[in-house]
Amino acid sequence: MTTDKYHAPQQLGARATRRFHAMAKPAGSACNLNCKYCFYLSKEHLPQGPGRGRMDDETLELFIQQYIQGVTGPEVVFSWQGGEPTLRGLDFFRKVVALEKKYAKPGQRIENDLQTNGVLLNDEWARFLKENHFLVGLSIDGPRELHDRFRVTKGGAPTFDKVVAAAKLLRRFGVPFNTLTCVHRFNASRPLDVYRFLRRELGSTFLQFIPIVQIEDFETTAPQTWDPARLPVLGSPEARPGHPNSVVTEWSVDPEEYGYFLSKVFDEWVRRDLGKVLVNHFETLVAQHLGLPAQNCIHHNFCGKGVAVEHDGSVYSCDHYVYPEYRLGNLREQPLADLVFSPTQVKFGYAKSETLPRYCRECVYLRDCWGECPKNRLIRTPDGEPGLNYLCAGFKRFFKHALPEVDRITAVLRREPGY
Repeated sequence: MTTDKYHAPQQLGARATRRFHAMAKPAGSACNLNCKYCFYLSKEHLPQGPGRGRMDDETLELFIQQYIQGVTGPEVVFSWQGGEPTLRGLDFFRKVVALEKKYAKPGQRIENDLQTNGVLLNDEWARFLKENHFLVGLSIDGPRELHDRFRVTKGGAPTFDKVVAAAKLLRRFGVPFNTLTCVHRFNASRPLDVYRFLRRELGSTFLQFIPIVQIEDFETTAPQTWDPARLPVLGSPEARPGHPNSVVTEWSVDPEEYGYFLSKVFDEWVRRDLGKVLVNHFETLVAQHLGLPAQNCIHHNFCGKGVAVEHDGSVYSCDHYVYPEYRLGNLREQPLADLVFSPTQVKFGYAKSETLPRYCRECVYLRDCWGECPKNRLIRTPDGEPGLNYLCAGFKRFFKHALPEVDRITAVLRREPGY
């Protein structure tokens, strides 16, 4: 979920304000669904990975205590994800709230968000979420035929009706929720169908679109450990899904179609919903052109301030980097803040911009893109340099299309009183 967690520490007198974000996996990779494109289901089988398990009470208390103590800014945001975090049940989250109250610092705001597939939500859950001010992220991929393409139960049954029922339940109880939509090869060609469903039928006013990009052996191969010589060149057939030797899975989004998807949704948003609906990519692009920090990590010039905490207390550089190569340590052995600000993690964070190929550094859209997420740097530049983002062509298409309107929007905002 989008919060501004990625700016550098600020100086307050002689002390630096330390801000970071921890995404907790209390049920590990366990889930009641079997989404084909899920990058996390395979973690329990990863050699030397976190394995299968649930966060015990001791680890939970250590995590909450260390997270609150480690962040010296005015807000601590707990993000509960998975797998499927609601598998832990309501009693677990009642403990969460009690422990947060126990360790909260005076004047420090504690927030919670919960990313869920919605299948297990009921009146009791909704009442708890409302009473404890949780923000919910609800995963849904569009209308029925698009959502049910991949988001099915372990037995292969569709889940659309249950997710729509969850959205209605949250609205009935007044629980704020965002929608998280995975954009893949089979819904990217229908941007308006997806957007209009989310906006008009589901009633979402905060939409997050996540591109599905997975290298073929993503289950066992950590990002940036692949052989650069085997990566395809921008524009080659192997740099798109569907080719027998494609670098990505068959369900990964096509770069050009992703650019088309964002451009079409942007036009609809500007025409009908500007000022009423927040879309993660558009929000951060406008913010950047106002001179503000990027609102999400993928378009910031550095990363590393958002770590993943697994059920056993293991801490990883990012939830897309839960591989042995990116394990920072365990909060049962070393304080969470020490792991987040360790030399290893600092190096990881600044590598995002320091390892950009020349093709990116010379790009007119560099400050809008910053190479997007490093885990998607799966192809080579036209002159063969590795480290180019798989979605490069799509982002260029989107930025070229959207920036004239973004500049008009920012010009209007700058003229408003109090800017």
